[in-house]
Amino acid sequence: MDKRLVKIGEAARLLGTSPDTLRKWEATGELMPARKTKGGTRYYDLAEILNLGNGDAPTVCYARVSSNDQKADLDRQHSMLEAYCAAKGWNSKVIRDMGSGMNYHKKGLQELLELILKRQMKRLVLTHKDRLLRFGAELVFSLCELQGIEIVIIHKGEQPTFEEELAQDVLEIITVFSARLYGSRSHKHRKLMESLQAEADKVCEKAEGYRV
Repeated sequence: MDKRLVKIGEAARLLGTSPDTLRKWEATGELMPARKTKGGTRYYDLAEILNLGNGDAPTVCYARVSSNDQKADLDRQHSMLEAYCAAKGWNSKVIRDMGSGMNYHKKGLQELLELILKRQMKRLVLTHKDRLLRFGAELVFSLCELQGIEIVIIHKGEQPTFEEELAQDVLEIITVFSARLYGSRSHKHRKLMESLQAEADKVCEKAEGYRV
C-alpha cells in the first residue's frame, strides 16, 4: 500500500512542534522526510509521524455500567482490563463511567474523546463493544482509526442476531425514558412507564423466539 505523505507544516502540527524543529531534526538525522523535491518541499510519512506522536502514550481502557447498583460489575470490568493489559505488558489507565449507553455527556466518555482527538493514547481496550456506547460506537472507532489508535475488544463472542440487538436497543431506550419519567410521580406517567415496560417484554419474547 502506498505511503500517505504530508507536508512539513502538517507534520509539525501533528507532532506539536514547528517546521523549523523538523528541519533541525533532519539535519541531525533524528527524523528524515520520506521525500524531498528539487525545490526543497519536504514530505513526511503520516504513519511514522503518528507513531512518533503517541509513542509514550498509554493504553486507555474504558469501563461502564448503567447504574450505581451495578458497581460490582464495574469493578470486575476494571480488574479484567488491568489484568489483560498487564499480561500484554502495556502501560495502561482505566476510565470508569456510570450512566446510560445513550448518554454522550458522561464525564469519562468526554475524557476518552479528548484523549482520542488529541492523540494522547496508543490504544483503546474494552471488555465488550457495548460498554462504550449503545449507539455511535462505530463513530468513535472511526476516530481512533483516523488517529492511528488501535482498538482491542476482549470479548467479541458470537454476534447477536438482528432481533436480539433490536431488543437490547429498545430496552435501553425504555430504561432512559423511564428514568426521566420516574421523577414525575403522576398517575399518568406511571401508567406510561408500565405500558412501555410491557411492550419491551413483548419485544424480548419475540427475540427469544427467533433464536435457533
